[in-house]
Amino acid sequence: MRLPRRVPWASTAELEQVCSWIYADENDHDSKILAINRLSAWDAITKLPHALESTLSLLVAVTHDNKHSQLSNLSLRQSYAAAIIRLVNGLVDPLQGTYARSIASIANQLGLPSWLVELRHAATHEELPSLSLLREAARQSLSWLLHNYFLPTINPQAETSTPAPPLRPLKPILKRYKECMKIVSRDASLASQYKQEITSAMKDIERWLAEAGVAANLSIIGEVGWDTPTTSGTSTSTLAEQDSKEKWALDRLCDELLEKGALVPLSKKKRTTSSSDDAFLPPSNTIAIWAPVLQFIQLQHTEFALVLGSRICSQLVNPESPSSSFNYNNDSTPLQSEAAVKSDPTYLYCLARWANWVCDSFAESTTQDLRRDMVAQLLQDLGRAFPNTKNASSALELASILCKGNAGLESVLGLLTNPGIMKQGLSAPRGWTAPDMQIMQERLDTLQKSTSSSLLPSKQTEALQQQKDAPLQHRQSTLSTQAQAQPAVVARGWKLAGESWQPCPIGVFA
Repeated sequence: MRLPRRVPWASTAELEQVCSWIYADENDHDSKILAINRLSAWDAITKLPHALESTLSLLVAVTHDNKHSQLSNLSLRQSYAAAIIRLVNGLVDPLQGTYARSIASIANQLGLPSWLVELRHAATHEELPSLSLLREAARQSLSWLLHNYFLPTINPQAETSTPAPPLRPLKPILKRYKECMKIVSRDASLASQYKQEITSAMKDIERWLAEAGVAANLSIIGEVGWDTPTTSGTSTSTLAEQDSKEKWALDRLCDELLEKGALVPLSKKKRTTSSSDDAFLPPSNTIAIWAPVLQFIQLQHTEFALVLGSRICSQLVNPESPSSSFNYNNDSTPLQSEAAVKSDPTYLYCLARWANWVCDSFAESTTQDLRRDMVAQLLQDLGRAFPNTKNASSALELASILCKGNAGLESVLGLLTNPGIMKQGLSAPRGWTAPDMQIMQERLDTLQKSTSSSLLPSKQTEALQQQKDAPLQHRQSTLSTQAQAQPAVVARGWKLAGESWQPCPIGVFA
């Protein structure tokens, strides 16, 4: 669910009215003046989204371009060109990411006509385009704003007319990086020779994350992302949307990293060889290959360690939907099917070691308590899967290592790893004894007595009050007579359960 955000209009009807003034009749000059006045008034009270700023600039240029205008041809061309340049730059610049990407590639992701990007380049660095070409560019720009901003904002439930282009594959980039790192790890003297190519691959991964962030606008938000901040002031809703887009992109990256052949080697023999006998860590040669790029991503995205650790924990407990295998090597090694990956204990065992490595390596580079969050995620997944955790041996071993030294977490883990509970399942008694049941019965009797007295009619209460000073024998006979005359009052609330009731811990099992 998206958080509320501040908008210039009091209701969507006001934005719809402005839209009708602009697009109802292309030749209606007076309506466009009304739209300019309304947008200018909004701009005076709050900062307009980039789409409305661009619409205002284009409308000013269009209204100046008439037979009664006293502006020269050059002035009109400059007005049109400035509006189009601001439109394209305002859309593209906030989506550049850490490393610059081509404007054409970002525009293609947004569905912006490529010739508008070329026109923007010509108007900025070359001779100004002709007035007729700029007029057509303004018409197409307004049309693009109608279908990508006004209509989705007025009617968010409507489907987008043109689907977003697919995200370019990440596998070739990871494959290129892995090949270079394998060569360097085998021969350290070649590090300087492959340094530039390795750095280039890392930057390409960061550019891919920026592209995925743009794709997240259309996938999880449903629009281009007009509220991307361009100033120092950012609202809570904008920051929340940025976090959700970044997490979406990191999730897609983790999908690729968890494939067999990436973090987990294709060869089963290479998965179980630890860097030391007593350390629960991945093989040393695998760490040498992938640690640099993981550290690089963590420097750019502080949430990466938590996302990767959480995805690994979920994969360990629920391996029914793993990522498909991909051969990152240059050989023709046949890949196993998804069913084989699901039942492959060495795959899950290696992932568990990577989760421990992530927790140890990035504990100080994130703002959260990484170990605590990973343990919470792991215990939640194990709790949902209980008692069917017989195939989660890797997850249980990882949990025992992460919980080591914390008495509270170890006690919670003990409930999931207790052999008696695992065997007996949900139908077995949970340690309730006869004294416990006697205490519960006494509490029930006390509650029923107090509730029964509160349910007596007011007249009976007054009669009992008047009889307080009467002799004891007289009171007993009076109460027994009333009890025989009045039907028994059934207490509301607590009741003794029947024979079908079986005790179980509260808040653990559905």
